[in-house]
Amino acid sequence: MSEKFDRVLDIELNVSVVLGRTQMTLKDIFDLGKGSLIELDTFENQEVEIYVNGRKIGYGEVVIVDQNFGVRITSILGEEELVKTIS
Repeated sequence: MSEKFDRVLDIELNVSVVLGRTQMTLKDIFDLGKGSLIELDTFENQEVEIYVNGRKIGYGEVVIVDQNFGVRITSILGEEELVKTIS
């Protein structure tokens, strides 16, 4: 890699994974407390969305490795799709 490119390789980015979504009434949200369960619309073995700095870059599947959750990347958005997430 070029020396110019090497300078940016250690920049930290925020990576997040959306496990699911749901809609709740304001009353239900106020009723939440420690131990409350929020049911999400994502089902087991369904792909999850992967975001970098708030922009979707691909999909993955949740895995457990040594008692830790992780995400195995299953697909990265194509160039055209990535451009759409930026604009």
